[in-house]
Amino acid sequence: MRAHKSKSLILLLVGSLLALAVLISDQYLPGLPMQPKQLPAAVVTVGDSTLSGEGGGNYVAGTNGEGDNWCHRSPAAPVHQLRLPPDVTRVNLACSGARTEALRTDQEQVGAEKSQTAQLAELAQRYRITDVVVQIGANDDPGFLDVVNQCVEAWARRSPIGCSAQLEGQWQQRVEQMEPKALAAVRDIQAAMDGAGYTPGSYQLIVQSYASPVGPDVRPELQGLSGCPFLPSDLRWIRDVGVPQLSDGLRDVARESGARFLDLSRAGTGHEACTGDPKTAEGEWFTRLTVDWEALKDEKRAPHAMQESFHANATGHAQFARCLGEFLDIPEPGAACLPDDRGNLTAVPLADAHR
Repeated sequence: MRAHKSKSLILLLVGSLLALAVLISDQYLPGLPMQPKQLPAAVVTVGDSTLSGEGGGNYVAGTNGEGDNWCHRSPAAPVHQLRLPPDVTRVNLACSGARTEALRTDQEQVGAEKSQTAQLAELAQRYRITDVVVQIGANDDPGFLDVVNQCVEAWARRSPIGCSAQLEGQWQQRVEQMEPKALAAVRDIQAAMDGAGYTPGSYQLIVQSYASPVGPDVRPELQGLSGCPFLPSDLRWIRDVGVPQLSDGLRDVARESGARFLDLSRAGTGHEACTGDPKTAEGEWFTRLTVDWEALKDEKRAPHAMQESFHANATGHAQFARCLGEFLDIPEPGAACLPDDRGNLTAVPLADAHR
């Protein structure tokens, strides 16, 4: 009799616990990724110009100078060129020119927009985010755009030593100063996802590095204002020293935060600006020196008239997306984007990429 009552009590207790679990699941946690059928899946990109789609053209209304918003989000951006199931939503929060502060949660407003991480936190309640891809840091202490401008000035002055000689002694320090800022931004992303109920294993967090837009194989007729006004020594330094060291710094950030890492430092080799057909630019994955002459007539738009210069074009963004898409599907913690036998970028595990 007592055994029967004990068994009944246990069954009643188990039934009550199951009912409570269902009640909590249904009423209080409707947006958590543990319930994938209740929320549509989404892939989100955050960061700066390489992920925003700068150079891809046809910028989304509201991001092409309207309200002083120059994020330049393009339909050609990598997230929009990923091969994903049709029911996966693609969200591009990246903004051209963004610094790490644009991703910090303690910044309610950065320029014309809310913090990208704050926007991500809102999305995490409405979607089941499967992947967050971040690319940030080049616009902080490294000041990559300023480096490019400095190198153009060296060409214009016909400097005997070029910009690279000045940068050699300070570049590594700039990268090291950037690293804790990028790490803090990545950790804010992780905290935002944690706050939305995501566990580290319920989504992928990927840190990408940068590709070099120029290299030493510039065609002579394009080594000027017609395309790439750089000294040969500076072109070689940007591709072989500056970009790889920046990539190493971001690899450290990924390792320390526990994120996966995608190395783009050699992704553009052979397809840099001014290396293809002089007239059509066929074979190039990056824009040459580009001037929006109409913008120069407008005082507010004039400072952004050359914003597209030396960024990936639509073809380059497609190649980056191809590599990123492969990386999303493999288990390795890190990979490098390198050309396959047909010249298309593929994700090669880092263990094999340096052989």
